[in-house]
Amino acid sequence: MTLRDMLFTGLGLRLLAVFLLTAMSAAVHAAADSVPVGQIVFLRSAIALGPILIYMHLRGGIRPHLRTERPGAHLLRGALGGLSIGLSFLSLARLPVASAEALSFLAPILSLPLAALALGERVGRWAVLACLLGLGGTILMLWSALELPTDGAALGVAAGLGFALTMAVVRVLVRDMTRTEPAASIAFSMALISSLLALCTLPFGWVVPDAAAWRALVATGLLGGLAAIAGTEAAARAPVSTLAPIEYTGLVWALLFDVVLFATVPGWRAVAGGVTILAAALIATLAPTGARPGRGRTPPA
Repeated sequence: MTLRDMLFTGLGLRLLAVFLLTAMSAAVHAAADSVPVGQIVFLRSAIALGPILIYMHLRGGIRPHLRTERPGAHLLRGALGGLSIGLSFLSLARLPVASAEALSFLAPILSLPLAALALGERVGRWAVLACLLGLGGTILMLWSALELPTDGAALGVAAGLGFALTMAVVRVLVRDMTRTEPAASIAFSMALISSLLALCTLPFGWVVPDAAAWRALVATGLLGGLAAIAGTEAAARAPVSTLAPIEYTGLVWALLFDVVLFATVPGWRAVAGGVTILAAALIATLAPTGARPGRGRTPPA
């Protein structure tokens, strides 16, 4: 497989992961009306183990994927991943899906300097332009979100900012781990560790979900597991700086989910922000980014 083929495969996998994560976010937003955030995190991570184990079996068996050269890195990635999921779900519980999604787009912005420092990736001018456009669109989205009469909006914004910072570190860590660790192994350890951490919230009051909440929770786990696989495989094939602006395509899906599922009609600032972010994603996809691969492993052809 040529470098160009690897990059396009990585972009396609990241696009798929973004769609799956946005659909998962809509399911989380629906479940959060009646289910505590800690319980949602646990069920999301526990259910996600199913598709991950199936993927490991199809990729040569479960046991080979459980071997690791870096158990400490898996523990750190799992802990940070669990924290980022909790912050993300708290943001989704307090904000519309599109507003919480807009906050998450700060993660790829923050991941660019981290990737340059930690992985030695060169960030090209097109990648910088795409991220700046995406940041501008995100600001418009946040402006729109703060005008909404949503209870707990300030807490949602704070949780979203915390998620963006944590996720930026996680992205760079995953990219570095793919030098030696299979994608399925990284996704499995993250789901397992984050589910164990979320289980600690049981004494703080879990509930028995109704039928609608159960459907949303199962969808959260399945979509999250598939997204973890696609996202980790993408990180093994393309530099962080190349994949970063692709995150912005999720905002288009988030706006649609808000309108169709939750009857939340975006204002003109939200629409303008979505168009700007879409332009950033198109620049990242069609224009040369100038980024070169960092120290991630080269996957087999």
